[in-house]
Amino acid sequence: MEDPQVSHILTQIHSGELLMVNNLYRGGIILIKTFYAEFAGPGAAFGGVLDQDCQQIITVGDFSIITAQSSQDRVKAYNIRQQWVRLLHQLTSQESSLARSRMLLTHLEHYFSAEIVAQLPDDILSLLIGVFPQTIRHAR
Repeated sequence: MEDPQVSHILTQIHSGELLMVNNLYRGGIILIKTFYAEFAGPGAAFGGVLDQDCQQIITVGDFSIITAQSSQDRVKAYNIRQQWVRLLHQLTSQESSLARSRMLLTHLEHYFSAEIVAQLPDDILSLLIGVFPQTIRHAR
């Protein structure tokens, strides 16, 4: 059975509403698309035109959403989302898929906790950095 909060957030995303991950909490959201996934951490924008193709989401950590109150808030949230994209890009620039997997896990465990990261499915984490799920499993 699907979580009502997840269903509501997906509805908001598909309606084109621009949301932000609340930066007062240590949480984030994994936005699962057809062939890949993206991560938006605290303060980052999601939804709007960025994520119309989002098929599923997974919330991570102490997740809470807010809406941007001003254009300045939206600009800041877009910039923070770009920082998260750049971070994942840096991880994917590693030639070895096992090294990418280890770096992702280490980064997420440092930011959240090993217990929270252990709950994230291998197949979803693999979509973040372009590796096979078994590579994530091996890196764990």
